[in-house]
Amino acid sequence: MSNAKIETTITALRDLLGDRLSTGPSILDQHSHDEAYTKPVLPDAVAFPETTEEVSLIMKICSQHGCPVIPYGVGSSLEGHIVPVQGGITVDTSRMNKVLQVNQSDLDAVVEPGVTRVQLNEALRATGLMFTVDPGADASLGGMAATRASGTNTVRYGTMADNVLALEVVLPDGQIIHTGSRARKSSTGYDLTHLFIGSEGTLGIITRLTVKLHGQPEHIAAATCAFPDIPSAVDTVILAIQTGLPLARIELLDELQMKGMNIYNPDMGLPEVPHLFLEFHGTEAGVAEQVESFAALVEEHGGSDFQWATKTEDRNRLWQARHNAYYAGRSLRQGANGVVTDCCVPISALSECLMRAKALAADSGFLAPLVGHVGDGNFHLLILVDPDSEDELTRAKTLVEAVNMLALEFGGTVSGEHGIGIGKRKYLAQEHGAAYALMGVLKKAIDPGNIMNPGKLVTLN
Repeated sequence: MSNAKIETTITALRDLLGDRLSTGPSILDQHSHDEAYTKPVLPDAVAFPETTEEVSLIMKICSQHGCPVIPYGVGSSLEGHIVPVQGGITVDTSRMNKVLQVNQSDLDAVVEPGVTRVQLNEALRATGLMFTVDPGADASLGGMAATRASGTNTVRYGTMADNVLALEVVLPDGQIIHTGSRARKSSTGYDLTHLFIGSEGTLGIITRLTVKLHGQPEHIAAATCAFPDIPSAVDTVILAIQTGLPLARIELLDELQMKGMNIYNPDMGLPEVPHLFLEFHGTEAGVAEQVESFAALVEEHGGSDFQWATKTEDRNRLWQARHNAYYAGRSLRQGANGVVTDCCVPISALSECLMRAKALAADSGFLAPLVGHVGDGNFHLLILVDPDSEDELTRAKTLVEAVNMLALEFGGTVSGEHGIGIGKRKYLAQEHGAAYALMGVLKKAIDPGNIMNPGKLVTLN
């Protein structure tokens, strides 16, 4: 858009927000990138609304002037979702951070989009309830809904799509709509809630969420166990799921990732072979029975070196180490940056897919540690590159493309949880076929001016 239009937009927004509209260099830089390898682009200004009504007025102003709008949570996305590739106004929802209701009897909560998962669980501490979607980063719930996030305990509790009951959304023209309800099911009309979940800010701005809560388990046990190879570990998990074991978390780390874990966490001292990190939830007797059954499966598949953690501090230390896997992986190559990709395949195909992905990485000459939410077929490859080498970044992107094509070959998807953003948009037509064109029809119907996070997810001609 022209400089005159952007200046007119900024003037109108400053009249509305005062000093909560920023054009300061440090604020613009903060909002120019996420955690991806995508090239940063500065927004023209950053707005910090505090109410749904302010978001609505922001959208009306931007719609009037045809100004791009980029919703922003905490900036922890991994595919360039929040990079303002056409400039415009970034709308930072971090000040909309109130827990509005906790409905204990109904196991749900109503929150503003800037509430983070840790903040919500702190607010729930005395209730005996918990919010279970855990992508690792302390992400905002609005951002988690927009990217259809999931994480380590998806195998038991589901993804963000399974844990959002209702939304309040501001559309591109400023209209405020409400989708879904606090009822646990409905058969009334199109499922608009799930249209916006995973829409990555391309259809509107989420300003309120109603999320499911779960009871805190009476007893929790966590453990690590080692395996001679990846197929043995994966086969153990498949059999555990087939026999009905209610695993709460089940994470795979390959031998390269375990080497990084030991470097980054010197007191960990685990064998540098493929490992499962796992957790069981239930009553004390129930967890003991689950552990016994799983231990038998591990022994059957050649696993060993069980290390159990039942104290809260020991469990927290274990899962904090898992959440820091990105930094642990980077410790394998000092000074390296990480190009991260995630894919998801049917669990029956996971073992072969992982071995072929590792072979592709080895052939490319990169160190590329691998972790996976093995219970749902989702895995992540961290490709370590020299940040000053354009050649390495180009080759890393070629490797990412090969792994994405591999996932599609196995009947999977090019992203299990990171989303599309800029980095994976080119694969969507191949994955979705004619359905991808329908996504464009929906985008054009809701956002005919293409002002919502343009250049992401779908392309409008």
